[in-house]
Amino acid sequence: MKKLVLLWAVALTLLGLSAAPAQGADALPASVTFELDKADLSDEALKAIGAGAEQAKAAAGSRILVSGFTDTSGSAAHNDELAKKRAFAVRDALIKAGLPEAQILLIKPSERMKDGDPAKARHVEIALLAAGAAAPAADMLLVAEAPKAEEAPAAPKIEKADTAFMYVATIMVILMTIPGLALFYGGLVRSKNMLSVLMQVFVIFALISVLWVIYGYTLAFGGPGAVFGNFSKLFLSGVNAESAAATFSKGVYIPELLFVAFQCTFAAITCALIVGAYAERMKFSAVLLFTVIWFTFSYLPMAHMVWYWDGPDAIKDQATLDAVLANAGWLWAKGALDFAGGTVVHINAGVAGLVAAYVLGKRIGYGKESMAPHSLTLTMVGAALLWVGWFGFNAGSNLEANGVAAFAFLNTLLATAVAVLAWMFAEWMVKGKPSMLGAASGAVAGLVAITPACGFVGVIGALVIGVAAGLLCFWGVTGLKKMLNADDALDVFGVHGVGGIVGALLTGVFAAPSLGGAGICNYITNKCGDPADFPGIGAQVFIQFQAVLTAVILSAVVSLVALYVVKMITGLRVTPEEEREGLDTTYHGESAYKM
Repeated sequence: MKKLVLLWAVALTLLGLSAAPAQGADALPASVTFELDKADLSDEALKAIGAGAEQAKAAAGSRILVSGFTDTSGSAAHNDELAKKRAFAVRDALIKAGLPEAQILLIKPSERMKDGDPAKARHVEIALLAAGAAAPAADMLLVAEAPKAEEAPAAPKIEKADTAFMYVATIMVILMTIPGLALFYGGLVRSKNMLSVLMQVFVIFALISVLWVIYGYTLAFGGPGAVFGNFSKLFLSGVNAESAAATFSKGVYIPELLFVAFQCTFAAITCALIVGAYAERMKFSAVLLFTVIWFTFSYLPMAHMVWYWDGPDAIKDQATLDAVLANAGWLWAKGALDFAGGTVVHINAGVAGLVAAYVLGKRIGYGKESMAPHSLTLTMVGAALLWVGWFGFNAGSNLEANGVAAFAFLNTLLATAVAVLAWMFAEWMVKGKPSMLGAASGAVAGLVAITPACGFVGVIGALVIGVAAGLLCFWGVTGLKKMLNADDALDVFGVHGVGGIVGALLTGVFAAPSLGGAGICNYITNKCGDPADFPGIGAQVFIQFQAVLTAVILSAVVSLVALYVVKMITGLRVTPEEEREGLDTTYHGESAYKM
């Protein structure tokens, strides 16, 4: 009570300006009113405060007194803190208007009775303290706390368990390519071309590994940009043993060098997948040059557009989310969902393979001579290695050993298994017999289709995607292939292109929480899977369609240009004599088998 009486006496002295007016000063605004539970100043209040500042500057030796109020209803601590924020807001506005901070006195907030006018508790009163007038007692002043020095952000903590998990995942993806993909493709070609396919896959893996470290990583993940990153990490500049890469959980990191290696394996296998389309007829020099151009201008921008962002720790509120969206890849910012590479890897490679098949033309004897696989045994071994390695591909894309990785793991198992059955029964019905080649192809189709969806969909979604992949990819290598009239030697487009499109689009459907999907993560509320954050099935499918269309157009254009550039420089196709004899001996001086 004593404090209230004293404050009122001071206010009467100050507001009764005629008793001791400052020279040349007019009456100041008696109060500034704030909105309920807010400490933001309106434009009108800012103008009034600015006018008050001008009056104080014009009155020599005068000061401005700022006194706030707090309501007694609700949380006392909250109300008191809010009143202080309002007083500080007025003070800051006065300083911004040009009044020195030393010329401003803040009075501690006084209470308003809860049964009074609630609006009055939202007032901050302003008065002019004339030159020579006594200042309020020190215990009545509200001294603004000096801002705490910003602590240096703690170094990201590397999680050892997640790091060990990612070492295993990276090794498994390498296993997918060499020897998995190499054996899968090698068994599908004729024996005279077995080593050429093994050589192409093996050397492409080595070539891309080198290019990835030189400039691939920095253009894909080196920094902000809609389509490409930048050259800040050229030759892995600045990336060392202490560098950390963000995961999908706040505060969880893995070594950036390990992330570099993991993403390198994705780039390598994507380029190697295209080998199946131009197998048995493309010059080895042309293969290498085409790979370099396509990797640079098709793979890298797709990887950046779909997967680059600043990481979850960069998001704290709407403003920081907007900044992350501005820095992110174009498709990531749109909200495209691609857990492990449906667009970046499979559609991208599948379309490139189809374009290569058209530009190169058909193999000699295609449609007239038997071009049956020379070793389905090796193809089955390759398919099995792909299936096993794909767990590292999909589960590893979560970057953390947690429940989401387990979901990706299980979905990869289920979708692949049901795709094998779907393809096998479809072939059985159409051709009268189920084949080992069909079962192996069904497995790859299921693996491809579940790739973009594995961490986003539930078990039902995985099963539906597996069935759709098995049936539609079977049609892709039979009916669609005839319609396209292209000699896609090992059905890269029919399996990877079609399967990737099916998986990418169905991700938009089955990621919905209403269908058992994981939804999306909101890093402002730090909640994942809230139905309110999911844009809706129709909206998400449309976003997915945009990602698919981007991959198709980009890969088609880059592939077409790259092939014609290579044709002018080295030529594309081997001679008819070399093709008839086989590329093992004519290009590599070896043969896979000694009879």
